[in-house]
Amino acid sequence: MIRKIQWFAMAVAAVLCAACDAHIDVPDTAVRPGHILCEDGTALSYAQYEQSGKRAIAVVFDTERREGTEGNGYAVYLWDIAPVAFADSLGVAQGTSADIGALDGNMNTFSLYDTRETASPMAEAVFDLWRYGQSAYIPSVAQMRLLYAVRETVNPVIERCGGHPLPLDENDCWYWTSTEVSGQETAKAWLYSTGSGAMQETPKIQAHKVRPIITLNR
Repeated sequence: MIRKIQWFAMAVAAVLCAACDAHIDVPDTAVRPGHILCEDGTALSYAQYEQSGKRAIAVVFDTERREGTEGNGYAVYLWDIAPVAFADSLGVAQGTSADIGALDGNMNTFSLYDTRETASPMAEAVFDLWRYGQSAYIPSVAQMRLLYAVRETVNPVIERCGGHPLPLDENDCWYWTSTEVSGQETAKAWLYSTGSGAMQETPKIQAHKVRPIITLNR
């Protein structure tokens, strides 16, 4: 009887050791820059996206969770909005924070859209995207800086998805941000270059391209 118990104990130990040595594949579900944001809100690697049959709308460019900010990072919309003015008239502060270090594009965009004294053609154009279920908005200066830092990672993915790669050419790389110029809020806002990372204060009635972004919520 004792020998049977010893044999059983050894057999169990052998099975447990074999289980410890076995390789178990655990799916990697972490979202990373370069992953694709789909219309239904899921973020997938390109390989997963190809097999999914879903529609891509944006490419993830930031996944850091920051205290005091909404969501879990950002994705850049696949397509540009054609050149449009920040505001249709001068002389009105449109209520953005004017803080070039704030990740507040979503709040800025609503402020621009909600200002009654003047219209914001670019905010209206971005809000029109909401008809298709995407809560896109105009990035702040700080959010454009995050995008600029990984443009070489996201550009190939944007192109593979049929979108507009962020231009690197000096003559075609300027985009509106949603940040007004501090102290000159009634007249100027910041442009941002995806070619050099430079900023340029610009009269708000000029027409320039817009590249919306989307907050990741999961």
